Amino acid sequence: MDYTKLDGLIPAVIQDAETAEVLMVGFMNEVAFAETQRTGFATFFSRTRNTLWMKGETSGNKLEVVEILVDCDDDTVLIKARRLGDGNVCHTGARTCFRPLS
Repeated sequence: MDYTKLDGLIPAVIQDAETAEVLMVGFMNEVAFAETQRTGFATFFSRTRNTLWMKGETSGNKLEVVEILVDCDDDTVLIKARRLGDGNVCHTGARTCFRPLS
């Protein structure tokens, strides 16, 4: 993976493995990506808190990794995931972080 373009980070697009719905986008550093691969659960790097965090570690709404795809430039990952818990991924309590532009 090429972590040089965004100061040590890569974007991670999270997609529902069953429906193909885009759920969220987060950032991973090398450690977060390795932790995601090791545990099988999406782990990110928080740019605001400057720390690792596993999605759902407090809410129970974890993202279980089904498949990881890497783009042609090796600087972005697409993670197909199974939603656990109540299935809501966004910190606002919504199913996805994306909404129509109004």
